Amino acid sequence: MTKQRLPPDDPREWLNRARSNLALASQRVPSVYLEDLCFLAQQAAEKALKAVLIHRRVRFPYIHDLGKLITLIEQSGIPVPESVRRAVILSDYAVESRYPGLAEPVTPEEHAEALALAQQVVDWAERVVSS
Repeated sequence: MTKQRLPPDDPREWLNRARSNLALASQRVPSVYLEDLCFLAQQAAEKALKAVLIHRRVRFPYIHDLGKLITLIEQSGIPVPESVRRAVILSDYAVESRYPGLAEPVTPEEHAEALALAQQVVDWAERVVSS
């Protein structure tokens, strides 16, 4: 079943994409590198944070740095909980781990942590956007 697409300036569409990335990130397939799944977890967190920024009508740069996005959210007046702040470590999966030789292979434990962190960000962003 295909979800109805919303306009790109609608934070709910960004959350839809975040949930889609998170669903893909959780799919363990034998021939798929965990690094690629962690990249999708990072993308889920990034899109969720950008949904919050759109909700607050804050312009943002198209970057992968979750720390900078969190700073923009805080500057807009929304406090960011520590559980969401911890997700900044996912930024490493946006670049280094996607290319051969730039990072160590991701372990199953690191993949599970990436999924948990991304889920926390998506859940928090959904609460903010729906309030």
